[in-house]
Amino acid sequence: MGRWAAGICAVALIWITAVAAGDLEPDDLERAFPIVEPDYGHTKLRLSERGLEAIRRIETPIAAVGVIGPYRSGKSFLLNQLLSLSCDKGFGVGHMRDTKTKGIWVWGTPVEMDIDGSKVSVLYLDTEGFESVGKSNVYDDRFADISRLSFAVDIAEEFYGRVKGQDVAFEPAKLLWLIQRDFLQGKSVQQMVNEALQRVPNESGDKYIDEVNQIRDSLAVMGNDSTAFSLPQPHLQRTKLCEMDDKELDPLYVKRRDQLKQVVASITKPKIVQGRTLNGKEFVSFLQQILDALNKGEIPSTGSLVEIFNKAILERCLKVYMEKMDGLGLPVTVDKLQKVHEMANDQARMLFDKQHFGKHHAAQSVLKLGDEIKKVYRNFLLANEYQSSKLCEARFSECEDKMDHLQVLKLPSMAKFNAGFLHCNRSFVRDCVGPAKESYKRRMTKMLSKSRALFIKEYNNKLFNWLVTFSLVMVVVGRFIIKFFLLEIIAWVMFIFLETYTRMFWSAESLYYNPAWHIIVSSWETIVYSPILDLDR
Repeated sequence: MGRWAAGICAVALIWITAVAAGDLEPDDLERAFPIVEPDYGHTKLRLSERGLEAIRRIETPIAAVGVIGPYRSGKSFLLNQLLSLSCDKGFGVGHMRDTKTKGIWVWGTPVEMDIDGSKVSVLYLDTEGFESVGKSNVYDDRFADISRLSFAVDIAEEFYGRVKGQDVAFEPAKLLWLIQRDFLQGKSVQQMVNEALQRVPNESGDKYIDEVNQIRDSLAVMGNDSTAFSLPQPHLQRTKLCEMDDKELDPLYVKRRDQLKQVVASITKPKIVQGRTLNGKEFVSFLQQILDALNKGEIPSTGSLVEIFNKAILERCLKVYMEKMDGLGLPVTVDKLQKVHEMANDQARMLFDKQHFGKHHAAQSVLKLGDEIKKVYRNFLLANEYQSSKLCEARFSECEDKMDHLQVLKLPSMAKFNAGFLHCNRSFVRDCVGPAKESYKRRMTKMLSKSRALFIKEYNNKLFNWLVTFSLVMVVVGRFIIKFFLLEIIAWVMFIFLETYTRMFWSAESLYYNPAWHIIVSSWETIVYSPILDLDR
């Protein structure tokens, strides 16, 4: 079988897809179908409805076993062996230089397994070998060389791998390295793999060696969760393997092959995405996104492709942040806005950590999420400042109008002014919130102080004039209405006192500070204003 340089990725292969029910009869499914194939010009990849139609029938959770490796390394033969199929019934096997497998093929009938008490449909995938002939250089860049093996494994890890012990959005990928025993040279399979993945010294900074090291690093990413396995050659006559049954094959190979089946079964797990198993129906759009990304010119790096899939997740995380912030109801205090921002930011990042693609290449997505959240937060800061200024200005204007109204009371009352003053101050302190509060608070204090000083000055003058007018009214009432001589005399004494004695012996200031004046003020206040009676109204 040549070199068994094929990695078997259980559950991790990203080319798995499935959709809803199709029209194929069960008997028609006993064959291989293409699911990803080159276009006519061999420059781009496209989905094949033939393969998708076969997978549409699957409604149970799906797991996948895919084989990747160089062309003519026995991948298709290996899959047939794992499925216990002959070459004429299973995947096409080629012995010449032209590869038989173009693109990615799936065996139409999944293998039903019971995994942890659940029925799981296991799909077996065959991939085109590296360096196969019969295709253009552009197409070869998309499917064939060894860097694509690195890309495939790296993407498998990025999209499905998570650190054990953490919340997982995707089931960890399993990698099985399969090497022909003849190449071991006395070493264990794991030693062989470890040596193959060691970095090559590059003191001269050769770019090609750097590329090789990047490929090895990418493959080594999954080393902690991989398995190495060796197989002897089935028979020395490689071109006649399809014509042989198990009795004609090397007994050691048959034994190791059966052990390999058990190993593959033990590491096969249903595909888990965001905490739940998937059938293929939910994965069609996912596959289409991958092909769209691959078909945009050159194949992108793993990191750039990860960013494509993280775009929708970033939008969801940003939506979570904005919904949390929108619930505030601006304006609010700066401290509260900061606190809610931090909570919303933590929630958005927790969601991103749980759902994002890319264990190793999500750095750009994290930075982008942070930048977008900062932009939204700056907008909230500006909106909060605007709403705060708008609200505080409204309350300030209301208080200013209230103070102006109190200045022109027909029956001036210090008690009424003080009640309005306190009400205005309390409503401002209660309602004016946010970053504009401090500046408006200073304006409010200055305005209220000025209004109080002006009112007190006008209050004394108005009260004095009202008392003079009141004394004259009492003179008229005492003489002409009730004709009560004593009331008239008292009113005349009061009038003469206010108009002559106070002006001759007291200044206006000394009058207002005189205890007698305070008695007059108290009496006036009792008459004109109380919580029950307001004569000014």
